Amino acid sequence: MNDKSIIVLAGDVGGTKTLLALFECRDSCLVELKSKKYKSHDFANLEMVVKDFLNHQKIKPQIAVFGIPGPVENGKAKSTNLPWAVDEKNLIKQTKIPTVKIINDLVSTAYDVPYLKPEEIIQIKDGACNNSGTLVVIAPGTGLGQAFLISEGNKKIIIPSEGGHADFAPTNEIEVELYLFLYKKFKHVSLERIISGNGLLNIFDYLVQSKFAKPKSETIEKMKIKDKAAVITDMAIDKKDIVCDKALEIFVSALGAHAGNLVITLLTTGGVYLGGGIPYKILPKLMDKTFENSFTRKGRLEDIVEATPVYVINNNNAALHGAARFAVDLYKGN
Repeated sequence: MNDKSIIVLAGDVGGTKTLLALFECRDSCLVELKSKKYKSHDFANLEMVVKDFLNHQKIKPQIAVFGIPGPVENGKAKSTNLPWAVDEKNLIKQTKIPTVKIINDLVSTAYDVPYLKPEEIIQIKDGACNNSGTLVVIAPGTGLGQAFLISEGNKKIIIPSEGGHADFAPTNEIEVELYLFLYKKFKHVSLERIISGNGLLNIFDYLVQSKFAKPKSETIEKMKIKDKAAVITDMAIDKKDIVCDKALEIFVSALGAHAGNLVITLLTTGGVYLGGGIPYKILPKLMDKTFENSFTRKGRLEDIVEATPVYVINNNNAALHGAARFAVDLYKGN
């Protein structure tokens, strides 16, 4: 390590896994030194994970930033899908790292978007080139995360969001029926009830119970031993089950409509970036007209969404790298 380098610890914390990595920033370039993936449920809290990781390192970080699912307020966060209460002050006390910052995981993903290489994004809809515009990251996975990024020269402003828990608005008759089905079950029907892994299951259950069609026996058997959402996705992409195919169509249509709403809400004409665990897996479906038709169907403001490009992020470490870059900029600003 030279005199001008910075050692940062970055973390991508999730309900299933937590990925930690040490980076050295050399002349504004990030170099990964060491990383390790942990099963989150094997530990009682984030402090234990961090201490285990640092105990095996010869160098210590000057600053740490962790991306965590769920809202962050006053340096504290309660992870949405993990029973961890995370507190910056307690992390500093337990790990002896001088500066610790926790941010929403979609904030960290959005922070990395301007640094993504051409091969790390896949364009699924054309649009006007607007590199200086506001952009939005939407990540359907276990839940539905989103965040906005505003670039002003070298300055980046990230706006966190818990909009995945906002009300779902049906846009056609079958979505109205789906809404009523879910309203009876949950009372509050959020976007996440449809546009997420669990949402895909909700759509499938609705189609089965409404007698849209009967799923193939192969689908039911696979669901007994595999992740159900993954089975629906695979059977739909392979055109092996009409129920799975329809479920994915509704999912993609709802995602497109929501993405278009965010474009006109904050004028994110710099682009829509789809992250999370699902978009890359359903790329063939995203590239047919289902997503784009729902995305652009915005009445008198259709021209705005028509001009907005849409991309799929093809980098599983975007949230981790974003946390590292956030740490470097925060350290330099101190």
